[in-house]
Amino acid sequence: MASELVVAVAGATGAVGREMLKTLEMRNFPATKVIPLASSRSVGKTVPYKGQELPVSELKEDSFQGVHLALFSAGGGTSKTFAPHAAKAGCIVVDNSSAWRMDPEVPLVVPEVNPDHLDNHKGIIANPNCSTIQMVVALKPIHDAARIKRVVVSTYQAVSGTGQKAIDELDGQVRAMYNNRDIPVNVYAHRIAFNCLPHIDRFLDDGYTFEEEKMMLETKKIMGDDSIRVTATTVRVPVFYGHSEAVNIETERKLTAAEARDILSKAPGIVVMDDPSNNEYPMALTAAGQDPVFVGRIREDRSLENGLDIWVVADNIRKGAALNAVQIAEILLQKKLLG
Repeated sequence: MASELVVAVAGATGAVGREMLKTLEMRNFPATKVIPLASSRSVGKTVPYKGQELPVSELKEDSFQGVHLALFSAGGGTSKTFAPHAAKAGCIVVDNSSAWRMDPEVPLVVPEVNPDHLDNHKGIIANPNCSTIQMVVALKPIHDAARIKRVVVSTYQAVSGTGQKAIDELDGQVRAMYNNRDIPVNVYAHRIAFNCLPHIDRFLDDGYTFEEEKMMLETKKIMGDDSIRVTATTVRVPVFYGHSEAVNIETERKLTAAEARDILSKAPGIVVMDDPSNNEYPMALTAAGQDPVFVGRIREDRSLENGLDIWVVADNIRKGAALNAVQIAEILLQKKLLG
């Protein structure tokens, strides 16, 4: 590693950008300088880091001279525009948008699953979709043990996945309902308070949403196995933080629930909470503010010879975004690929 390690965070004023700064601090990432970047609208603002208030600079094409690592969470269009300039300047980009995920030249990485994919990066590394990250952390040890043939996943995704404006809208809608005021509906197509919306991102011609397609395609790329069949239904629920997923898995070799429980309890990044008799199972409240992927409700599928059902929960802003990006940076350091 170089004697200096300069890190930029693009989109530093957003919910994920702020969490990236917080995660860098909490994990004692050895940055000698941290540069918060955002659009011109945010210039003049500050963001907290290590007891200081760092001034936000405007994200420009020349923002990355002398920067070794850039964590991007500023949207796909912004990433498409600025990430190539960063890479050209010799900076390694870890991008949290969907812009680069399915580019065959860009590794799509979850450190517990495919850290080896970092070895041949070309300057840009993609952070997967939040709902995909937590699912593949749970799928990988099962795939290694029994080879997964098919996955059916239904998600229950928190509003923070949309950003701060959705957090504010859910809060505002609940307050408005309890105070008999008009209910603001701006972020989603319908009211989210006390409701569930089977609609995340745009609809595609075949009836799936882009969020569902992301989960299906990204899982195959991360796992390195195009033969795995994946179908998804993604749902937005009135929860602030923490995505929950019901995952049905068909394997080539039969795994009992006890075997799956043992395998998952030994896997990196996973905490097994599975004692239904004592009402112990993962919830969004369990995961909020926590790093691990929590797994519970592990049981054998009665309708399928080699089937398992599991319940997977994680904080979508942490493991689903900021933490995963910082873990990628940590592995780059370990592999001496950074600095």
